[in-house]
Amino acid sequence: MKTVEYRRKAENKTNYKKRLRLLLSRKPRLVVRKSNKNYTMQIIKYEPKGDKVISSASTTELKKYGWKGATSNTSAAYLAGYLLAKKAGSIEAVPDIGMHASVKGAGIFAALHGSKQGGIKINLNESILPDEKKIKANKNFENAKKAIEAAQWTKKK
Repeated sequence: MKTVEYRRKAENKTNYKKRLRLLLSRKPRLVVRKSNKNYTMQIIKYEPKGDKVISSASTTELKKYGWKGATSNTSAAYLAGYLLAKKAGSIEAVPDIGMHASVKGAGIFAALHGSKQGGIKINLNESILPDEKKIKANKNFENAKKAIEAAQWTKKK
């Protein structure tokens, strides 16, 4: 008799061993996913009936804060992480990069770095992060970051 793999494992979408290790930490996961045109970040908490999204942010939301650059670059990834941190507040989470390759200086790590700078408590090795020059390469970076800070500050009042 032949055993059939889980569908998501066969499609190379889910590594169940890695997922189990993340869930056993009993902390929410900080999920980062990259598509061809943008980055999406979510803080997800496990529940027996299904995972629950606590907060989310995407690079497409940056346009609300004056971002005029591409939504698929390292600067946008950092700002999406920063935006997620401002939305979620101070929370402790475990990074989850899914099936993405762990490459030093990748945009996924820029997104995680932005969320850490914004206030989310995650363990992140500093040697794998992209260079600050690469993160701040866009001319509009500082203006968009200030707009995110101002918008979130006014919501807290």
